[in-house]
Amino acid sequence: MQKIILSKSQKKILLEHTLKEEPNESCAILYGNKIEEKNIVKEIWLTENIDSSPTEFTLSPEQTWEMDQKRKELNLEIIGIFHSHPKGEAYPSNTDKKFMENNPYVWIIYSGINKNFRAFIFNLDSVEIPIQEK
Repeated sequence: MQKIILSKSQKKILLEHTLKEEPNESCAILYGNKIEEKNIVKEIWLTENIDSSPTEFTLSPEQTWEMDQKRKELNLEIIGIFHSHPKGEAYPSNTDKKFMENNPYVWIIYSGINKNFRAFIFNLDSVEIPIQEK
């Protein structure tokens, strides 16, 4: 089974970004290596939610281009997409599932209600996978 590996300090970075962006959804791109079923996060790129919305997030076309440039510079793969649900559960919405199908990465969602991180992949539907701290 797949899993994603995040350090405590990486979780802290994502949490701080989430708190800074409230009441809107925050988002970030996770770079790293995939070794067998392990997705190991090495770098986090905090992005701007151009929707400025508490229920949706979108990267600008410029950020999407930068995301790929950063991947090349770091010589790492894009292995995950992070976003928060400030007033919701850490579970993929129907909109998330649609985007997960087209972006086959690990999706990490943070719940502003439960204060927890959960990770998902898409396989006909969203499937939860473990987050392991390194």
